[in-house]
Amino acid sequence: MTVTNGGTHLSGPVLIVGTGLLGTSIGLGLRARGIDVVLSDISPSTQAVAQDIGAGRPLEPADAAFAPELVVVAAPPDVTGALVIDALAAYPAAVVVDIASVKDAVLKSVLEAADDDALSRYVGTHPMAGREKSGPVAARGELFTSMPWVICASQRSAPEAVRTAEALAIDLGAVVSRMTAEEHDQSVAVISHLPQVLSSLLASRLQDTPAHALSLAGNGLRDVTRIAASDPRLWVQILSANAGRLVEILYGVREDLNRLIGTLENPVGEGARLDMAQLMAEGNIGQARIPGKHGTPPEAFARLTVLVDDVPGQIARLLTDIGETGINLEDLRLEHSPERQVGMAEVSVLPGKRHELTDFLTNRGWKVVQ
Repeated sequence: MTVTNGGTHLSGPVLIVGTGLLGTSIGLGLRARGIDVVLSDISPSTQAVAQDIGAGRPLEPADAAFAPELVVVAAPPDVTGALVIDALAAYPAAVVVDIASVKDAVLKSVLEAADDDALSRYVGTHPMAGREKSGPVAARGELFTSMPWVICASQRSAPEAVRTAEALAIDLGAVVSRMTAEEHDQSVAVISHLPQVLSSLLASRLQDTPAHALSLAGNGLRDVTRIAASDPRLWVQILSANAGRLVEILYGVREDLNRLIGTLENPVGEGARLDMAQLMAEGNIGQARIPGKHGTPPEAFARLTVLVDDVPGQIARLLTDIGETGINLEDLRLEHSPERQVGMAEVSVLPGKRHELTDFLTNRGWKVVQ
């Protein structure tokens, strides 16, 4: 590990145990920084794909002198604890981190099996990044750029080990956040695990929906069900490991559903419309609390919609025109009309720039919907 004016950075080599989406993405990101990355995976074919796309070189079992600076365990949650313990024993000079999406269960398994020296070299972490696709072919070296990377150091973690874990996140362009394992698991239960469950439950309702009805679907349905395409095998492990925290939240969701069902069973009854309005308003309040760009509330930006012909090069031309104004693009969402050869680009800018951008784009021939 090296220390520069810009902070602490890894020197390498780094051993990555597990070459799925996240492990391979870490390898690609570190290799882009010139760091020596060594790969190990129980599946030879999975590891071979990660090697072929440049995520690192293979671990040579015969190399008894191999001494990594850092070992990253990027394996499914149900085997993470055992692999962390093995790595701590196999590489007594290395810091060992894991990137499992649940932290408390892994920490407890390590605490039960490792001695004080090993525990001082272990740091639990979780990069809050991913895709609904899985496997090394979906990996991206820039996957972690500007994304939160949670460091869940235990009371036994040595300061040097924590700095090494933070250096991994920093080298990959992530934003370091610090929590206890318990705080982390409680947080992800509501911001990650609950959305996955609700997305999957909603998408399951579409199994027998007629095709002509699905042809009417817009971005609302696509947005809500996007993560329903996630790997069921991985999520069985995640949900099992964090079931106690998630079920408490689901109790509250069940109460809300029962409340809504009762209201809709008599939608013209006394107070029914008020109850529906209150339920939607509560959703408005919760949604508004989700941070936008740089932590800014989404309502801090003004939005305008630009109609874009569904032909090659139009989005690039729109972005070029926006760039010529010198106005910073805060966010961009695209929606395609299923019935017309046209798309809709929802552009977010600072409120004071909305009229200026509208006038400029209109003069350039774009149709801006107010």
